[in-house]
Amino acid sequence: MEIRKYQWKKKEVDRSTSIHLAKELNVSKIISEILVARGIHDFDSAQNYFRPNEKQFQDGFLMKGMDISVERLNKAVSNNQIILVYGDYDVDGTCSVAMMVRFLKQLKANVLYYQPHRETEGYGISLKSVEWSKENKIDLVIALDCGIKDFLAAEAYNNENIDLIICDHHNPSETLPNAFSILNPKQNDCSYPFKELCGCAVGLKLIQSYVKKFDLQLDFSSYYQFAAVASAADVVPLINENRLITYLGLLEINKNPIEPFALLFSKLNKLNEINLGDLIFKIAPRINAAGRLDTALLATKYLISDFQESVQGLNKIENINEERRKLDDLTTQQALKDLEEQSKNRFTNLVFSQSWHKGVVGIVASRIIETYYKPTIVLCGHGDIITGSARSVKGFDLYSVLENLKHYFVRFGGHKYAAGLSLKKENLASFKEDFENEVGKHIQDQDLIPEINIDSELSLNQLFEGINNQSTPKFYRILKQMEPFGIGNPKPVFLFKGLNLESPARIVGEKHLKFIFSDYSKENKIDGIWFSSLSFLKILKDQETIDVVGTIDENYFRVNRTMQIIIKDIRVN
Repeated sequence: MEIRKYQWKKKEVDRSTSIHLAKELNVSKIISEILVARGIHDFDSAQNYFRPNEKQFQDGFLMKGMDISVERLNKAVSNNQIILVYGDYDVDGTCSVAMMVRFLKQLKANVLYYQPHRETEGYGISLKSVEWSKENKIDLVIALDCGIKDFLAAEAYNNENIDLIICDHHNPSETLPNAFSILNPKQNDCSYPFKELCGCAVGLKLIQSYVKKFDLQLDFSSYYQFAAVASAADVVPLINENRLITYLGLLEINKNPIEPFALLFSKLNKLNEINLGDLIFKIAPRINAAGRLDTALLATKYLISDFQESVQGLNKIENINEERRKLDDLTTQQALKDLEEQSKNRFTNLVFSQSWHKGVVGIVASRIIETYYKPTIVLCGHGDIITGSARSVKGFDLYSVLENLKHYFVRFGGHKYAAGLSLKKENLASFKEDFENEVGKHIQDQDLIPEINIDSELSLNQLFEGINNQSTPKFYRILKQMEPFGIGNPKPVFLFKGLNLESPARIVGEKHLKFIFSDYSKENKIDGIWFSSLSFLKILKDQETIDVVGTIDENYFRVNRTMQIIIKDIRVN
C-alpha cells in the first residue's frame, strides 16, 4: 500500500530516441531516458545542456523595444540625466534594482533608486513615486519586474515629461501602458524566442544589449549572480536561458561572490558548494523579508553596499527575517485551523483575517497547499480593500480562472501558478463562492492529487557502479552535471524496489525519519531520510522490505560526505 496519497507516475519517453542517444553519448539507458524526458534528443542538444556557456544567450535586440530602450538609456548616461531605477519589493524586483544600479554606477551614470512600500503603496509603479520623481527632477525611469499593467502611472509620467522604460515579465493585457518603451518577451508581437525570463533577467538583457551596442568591456559576474537569485526565487522554468543564467550565476557565487552574498554565506556556516536550493531557501527569504515586513530598500542597500555597510545591513536583515519566520508560522497555524472548520468537499481554500500581515500571505498560501492540496487564496486587510495572494496546484491554470473573475478586483496580476489581488471587503463572500464555482468548472479530480513523476527504476547496484577515487559513482557524477535543477529541469526521481531495512527507522530532529537500506545482495548500502514523516513511523514497524521513491543527494557531516536517498514517498510490501 502507498503511505501517502500520491500518484506514482513513470515518465514515458520515446524508446528509439532513448536507445539512439545512449549509444551516441555512451551513457546508460537510464541516463538517456532522463535526458530525453528533458528534451535532449541528440549530441548537440546534450552538449548545450551539459556545457552551458555565454555563447548560448539569445540576442537581446530580438526583443521588441530593445533598440529604442538602449538608445534612450545611452542618451541619459551621455547627458548626465538623472535615472531612476524602480523595482518591485520582492526578490526578483530587489535583485533587479541592485543589478541595474551597479551597472549604471559602472557607467558613471547619475542614478537613484526607488521601491514602493508594500503596505502604503502596494504592488507596481505607484503614483506616489511619480510625485517623488518630479520632486527629484528625474529624467528617465527604468521600471523592473513591474509596470506592464500600470496605466495610470505611465500616463502620469508622460504628463511630467519623464520617460519610462518598462522591463517586465508578467502577462500583459490586450492594451499596454503608454510608456516610452516596453521590454517584455510576452508581448504578442515580440519575436524574442524565449518567453519565460524573470524580471531581473529582462533587465539583464537590457544590460547585455547596451554592452553589445557600445562594445563595452564589463565584468558580468555580479549581474549573473543577481539574475540567478532572482530566477531561483521567482521559480521560473529552468530551461533555455533561465538554466544558463542560474548555471553562470551559481558558478560566480561559488568562485567570486559579491561581498553581500559572501558575507551571508559565511555567517550561515555553509560548508559545501552553494546550490540552487541555497538560493531559494537561504538567500531569497532574507532578501524577501525586508520587503515583506519593512521596506525592500533595506535589502537593496545591502546588496549594493561595500563590506562595512554589508555587515551592518546583514544584522538588520537577519533580525527582520527572524520576525518574518515567526509570523509565517503563526499565520499558517491560524489559517489551517480556519480551514479545518470548512467543508472538505470544496475545490478551493480561501481564508481571510484582518490580523494577518500582508507580507507573509503568499508564503502561507504555499504552505496551506502542502496540507490541503487545492488552489488557495489567503487574504488580509483592515479597511474596505483587502489584499492577498493566490497559489495553484501543479497543472492547473489559476490565472485564467482569476481573469474570469477580474470584475471583482481593484488590482490583479500574476501568472499561471501565482497571483496577487485586491478586492472590496464587502464582496468577499460572493467572491469566495464564485471562485469555488469557477475552479470547479475547470479542475479535474486528478489535479487535486499530487503526483510524483518517476524518471526511472534504479537499483543500488546500478547506482554504485564505476566508483572513482573520491568514492563517487559515475552515475552520480553525471547527475551532478545536470544541475541546476528546478521546474522544467527537475532533479531526477527514482523508484527503488524491494529495499531491505537494515534496522528500524529512527527519529531525527523532531519529525524526520532516518533509514539504512541495502539491496538483496546486502553488498550495497545507502542512507535515506524522509522529512516531516514521523506520523508514518507506526506503519513502517516490522516492515522488512519497502519500495522507495526519492532523489539522490549527498550528505555532509563534518568532513565526511556520503550519498543518501531523499525520500518522497514509500510503499510497504
